[in-house]
Amino acid sequence: MDTLGLPFFTHCTKANVSDDQGLIEMLIDHLDYFRAKPVNIPKITILLDHGYHPETIAWALQLFYPQILTKIRFQLAPKPTKAEKVAAGKTGFVPVATRWIIERSNAWMERCKSLVKNFERTLDHATAKINLCFIRLMLKRLAHEFDPK
Repeated sequence: MDTLGLPFFTHCTKANVSDDQGLIEMLIDHLDYFRAKPVNIPKITILLDHGYHPETIAWALQLFYPQILTKIRFQLAPKPTKAEKVAAGKTGFVPVATRWIIERSNAWMERCKSLVKNFERTLDHATAKINLCFIRLMLKRLAHEFDPK
């Protein structure tokens, strides 16, 4: 997702594929994007939750495109410690702004009734449904912005 919560790329995997492997597959599928990205502009930061292993992902990607780390970097999303929660006077789940972008995007996808459950027979169809969901969302936003009312 970008900072607005819209997908950069989409990729669906089987349920038995690890998060690391799914991210590696998605980035390898889009290596042309990274190859075309000029080196003189800032690196793309890929924010990961603590279920990912950045070193493993970077190593696997470098096998396919050795210069990829000149164009992207991995960063683990901040996670409040118990001491930080206590200092802020909070307990339990505490939303983190950078991680909330993904959760908000997931909520947007859940509004697409066909995505509430996976009814698709192929991963390509599931990926297309996600893409259509976000295209619909972007078109609704554009239509609202250009509404002459």
